[in-house]
Amino acid sequence: MSYDFDLLVIGAGSGGIATARRAAEYGARVGVVEFDRLGGTCVNRGCVPKKLMVYASHFPAVFEEAQGYGWSEVHSHLNWEKMITVVNAEVTRLNGIYQRMLDNSKVELIRGRGVFVDAHTVAVGDRTVTGDKILIAVGGHPFKPNVLGIEHAITSDDIFTLKQQPKRLVILGGGYIGCEFACILQGLGTEVTQIIRGEKILRGFDEDLRTEIQQAMVNHGVQLLNHIDMIAIEKHDTGVTVTVRDRVGQTETVIADAVSLAATGRKPNTQNLGLDKAGVKLQDGAVVVDAYSCTNVEHIYAVGDCTNHINLTPVAINEGRAFADTVFGGKPRVMSYENVPTAIFTTPEAATVGMTEAEAREQYGDAVKVYRSRFRPMYYTLAGKEEKTLMKLVVDQTSDRVLGAHMVGDHAAEIIQGIAIAVKMGAKKSDLDATVGIHPSSAEEFVTMR
Repeated sequence: MSYDFDLLVIGAGSGGIATARRAAEYGARVGVVEFDRLGGTCVNRGCVPKKLMVYASHFPAVFEEAQGYGWSEVHSHLNWEKMITVVNAEVTRLNGIYQRMLDNSKVELIRGRGVFVDAHTVAVGDRTVTGDKILIAVGGHPFKPNVLGIEHAITSDDIFTLKQQPKRLVILGGGYIGCEFACILQGLGTEVTQIIRGEKILRGFDEDLRTEIQQAMVNHGVQLLNHIDMIAIEKHDTGVTVTVRDRVGQTETVIADAVSLAATGRKPNTQNLGLDKAGVKLQDGAVVVDAYSCTNVEHIYAVGDCTNHINLTPVAINEGRAFADTVFGGKPRVMSYENVPTAIFTTPEAATVGMTEAEAREQYGDAVKVYRSRFRPMYYTLAGKEEKTLMKLVVDQTSDRVLGAHMVGDHAAEIIQGIAIAVKMGAKKSDLDATVGIHPSSAEEFVTMR
């Protein structure tokens, strides 16, 4: 049977575009279906605009710290409208780059929302297209929890289009998205209250990392309300009122502007795709795939956040390229989910790779040895601030292998990216000990811990 495309990709996010271009390099006829802007969550509503806002949020502290080095006092204020405008202009520029990449790869972009008609056919508006192989790369979306009055809350997607800076903001949720935006908005001058159900933020990360970031956020002015069992939001003329009740029955009311940010997680974008028409199985809303990203339908594949494995842009890209290499390049390979590094762009920044201490002790028991270093970086001595950096190594004493590395502090992502290579290669603690440190730097602590 003849098909319109050798590969039809539904979704032009980072994973979908990377897959399409790699398959086209192997000579495949590729079409990509997308109803929204190119680049998906990362480029439009995630990594890129968020990181630009992180940079913006750091300037007030830098102005203050400069005085310790002899610079005169700086009097400055944020033009929120200009910041949002230039951030979105950069997003638009990147969309143009993605379009040119598809054009240069001779990948056809089909504008519209794709819905399966059958296992080989997708309807896009009034047009139907067919694919020999079909890749689902539709990503995910933020969801709002079942909270009274939640219709009055915005999501993390909406923060990039706010016309005015909120003076007071309530953030629901203690995951990395909620924590990042709490730090961003606090750094930009907004009064931030963060509400979480547990004791600590960042569930699933290493305990020392969670503790260090949480305390630093509180020290920087974020008001944290934890152990919250009930949340209710009520809209009024001047904003919103958020009422909470903790586990012992005490209630507290927080007054905020007309926004309340719900950052309580994300779910796969698998609704209204017609997956039942194609016979594709889901589990808890996520597409079920094997090690080669193949669904239960032998010619339909899925990568990225819609599979709910590790919801990171580089993971989606790697999954997609592995699929293209395997199916179209004759180079079979699978994505490895072991020792995937990640960063949390809070203030202070954090990054991690490998096992947490708890995970390591569960698997290796008493053979685990932990090395820690907590110090004030040189930069803050003249600035007169008590900012701390935490570094941590989790090691299996039996093999001397480094099982995990964790850091909280300036440039954590840049430093852990290098450490991740060593961990991925199976480095031993003795390998780090034998490495000469770069002095003076924070990074040298990873090769001098005893």
